Amino acid sequence: MEKNKVKFGLNKVHWAKILSYQEDGTPNYGEVKRLPGAVNLSIDASGDNEPFYADDCVYYMCNNNSGYEGDLEIALVTTEFATEILGQILDSKGVLVETNDAETAEFALFFEFSGDKNKIRHVFYRCSVSRPGTESATIEDSKEVKTETLSLTASALENGLVKSKSCESTDDTIYKNWYNSVYIPSLSTTTTTTSTTKSTS
Repeated sequence: MEKNKVKFGLNKVHWAKILSYQEDGTPNYGEVKRLPGAVNLSIDASGDNEPFYADDCVYYMCNNNSGYEGDLEIALVTTEFATEILGQILDSKGVLVETNDAETAEFALFFEFSGDKNKIRHVFYRCSVSRPGTESATIEDSKEVKTETLSLTASALENGLVKSKSCESTDDTIYKNWYNSVYIPSLSTTTTTTSTTKSTS
């Protein structure tokens, strides 16, 4: 794929519930499902660099990656997301019920940004959200759509994974099947990109 110069937009928000964890901490994910009506995603990196001083200088820099925190704004929380992730109950009469002891579930979060060349696809491996507030208003001269905002926290898995995203070198099959299942990389086979310069005399 060609390399993007810019990014914009937000689309294809999906989620996959974490059903359980294996002994090594690897999650067992459920089916990947769509969360339609994405409006805005604003998340900030959490964690600071802390210097360790020795020999009258910064001897070592500790990088504390605490994941991400922010907000996901959508048109309306779906019933499926409310029951499976927010812990609400759909009773026998089809009424959605919230109780004070409801437990939220963790999940993987997928989304994509558009680029000038290709769409950039993301996945956060371990997310949790708080329940959204309730808001609306009377109709006046025109209708104003009221959205719902989920406070989002993305944490690291036990093996250290926080998130992955596609780029110009992403395998075509992986890219096309991004929303079919949660992509888990093999950390033992990852590579880094370096640039080299040649000097001439």
